[in-house]
Amino acid sequence: MNKKTANSLVTIFSERDKEILCSYFRLADTIADFIGPHSEVVIHSFENIEKSVVKIVNGHHTGRKLGSPLTDLGLRMLSAFEKTGEVTPKSYFTQSKDGALLKSTTCMLMGENEKPIGMFCINMNLSFPFPEIIKTLMPDMSHPNITVNENFSACANDVIDHALEHAIIDVENDTSINLKTKNKTITKILFENGIFELKEATAIVSERLGITRHAIYKYLREFKS
Repeated sequence: MNKKTANSLVTIFSERDKEILCSYFRLADTIADFIGPHSEVVIHSFENIEKSVVKIVNGHHTGRKLGSPLTDLGLRMLSAFEKTGEVTPKSYFTQSKDGALLKSTTCMLMGENEKPIGMFCINMNLSFPFPEIIKTLMPDMSHPNITVNENFSACANDVIDHALEHAIIDVENDTSINLKTKNKTITKILFENGIFELKEATAIVSERLGITRHAIYKYLREFKS
């Protein structure tokens, strides 16, 4: 459990609190990569609000770095959250020190015993020309293979069918694969892509390929060894 010290600005975090906070660091990198360079992603720690920034990506938008303090709005949000259990506002517009218009959102991070331990904040800089922002959200057509096949489905069997269909096409288009090893190669592709983690995969693949489940299990044992 986190505890207040004689200095009310500093809180002693438990090891679990620190682990939970650090677990969001990779998410911050992922979101920053997803949204693009026009957004700043920040994680604040309430362990020391005078040096609250423990993770920041694209900090040049606000001029902050590791060890920067919690903002005045952040302090107000924390105070309000401790009284109401709500973060208000969740999304809002504000300005950076140099006058750039930012659209921001804040999520409270909870530690042990549902105590707030930090904030996860995203600030999108809207002062850049809009076409420039949109460009970073669109595929780079100079790299035609940038798109990736992904099956968005509410049914696990559809995911299996989709992956199996692609594996069959890939193998049939590869002239170096002979008929004798075709089924084994298809099964290996599915294995390497994690498809056999889905419960019905063995039954669906064996039926579609016209081989027994025992044959599938034999292939899988070979791949795992």
